[in-house]
Amino acid sequence: MSPFEKLLNFSTAHRLSAHVIFWTFTFIMFFSKNTSSDPEELRVDILFTVYYEIFSIIAAYFLSYRILPRLMVPQKHIWVWIEFISVCYLTSITARIAMIYGLEPFVRKQPFVQEPISEILTDLPTLFWAYFLHIYSLSLFFVFIKLIKDQYLIQKKSLLLEKQKAETELKILKAQLNPHFLFNTLNNIYSLSIINSPITSQSIAVLSEILDCILYRCSSTYVPVSQEITLLENYISLEKLRYDDRLSVTFNHEMDQNGSIAPLILLSLVENAFKHGAGEDIGTAPKIDIDLKLLNNNFEFIIRNTINKTILETEGGKIGLNNIIQQLDKIYPENYTFNITKTDEDFTAYLKINLSPESNLA
Repeated sequence: MSPFEKLLNFSTAHRLSAHVIFWTFTFIMFFSKNTSSDPEELRVDILFTVYYEIFSIIAAYFLSYRILPRLMVPQKHIWVWIEFISVCYLTSITARIAMIYGLEPFVRKQPFVQEPISEILTDLPTLFWAYFLHIYSLSLFFVFIKLIKDQYLIQKKSLLLEKQKAETELKILKAQLNPHFLFNTLNNIYSLSIINSPITSQSIAVLSEILDCILYRCSSTYVPVSQEITLLENYISLEKLRYDDRLSVTFNHEMDQNGSIAPLILLSLVENAFKHGAGEDIGTAPKIDIDLKLLNNNFEFIIRNTINKTILETEGGKIGLNNIIQQLDKIYPENYTFNITKTDEDFTAYLKINLSPESNLA
């Protein structure tokens, strides 16, 4: 966090303290210009500094919390400017009256002439140059700082809302991933339990590991690639229960580092391959080949499966692939390549991601 952000966060969390510190700082800044060692001159300077500070504070809060918010409302500007000019005039004449009848008797020696009220009200040049500019120049500094702070908070809130929206959309997409896989797997395990298969308990343990990973370890934006590999291996072992030895699956992976990647995208591709390439009506021995590489921050994933044309051309397959593309667009915009190749015999999905350094920290 930068010093600027720390300062803004402090002023937001401790608003009253921040305002007191600001006006104390401005008082010290203006009073420090006096280099006189004469006690009387120092007393006079303190009185004048406090005098201008009080009216500057009034003007600053009037501008910040009355005028500026109303300027943001359309079709009311003319009345806001009328109010602004009127209050500036009233502030200036009040300041001059306070100066002449309140402050000067303490700092000027008798005899001296005090301007009448009528002259104070009509002497516009003096009101402008001697009072308005002095009072509102300091208040504008306060307003400028407040505008910067408000703009920063608005931008921060906007970014937070965008992030929350993106996270919500990703959660919705992830929630669409595996309903039919879970249904099929539970059916398979149920079938195994009926015949008292010795691998029933092992299958339940593997399914439990998969669900634990999906529900609890995939909530962050990135997860270790090694975790995704384990998830895929568990998934493949469960799917093999359905097809026994008639399904050929190879899974090769090579990594020179344990980088991180967005969770569940690879599982979606593998699930898609089993769904559309391992059905009983393929006509040939179903086969799925998977290659995963992570070398020099370049991630490549290739999955090839035999084709089931009937299922492949359904809307469900298109939705699954669109789901994957939407996630890639949100997490790796302009930083990935995703291609699909179809022939009469097989279907190949190719994914390449240039992993950022931030995604390799997990």
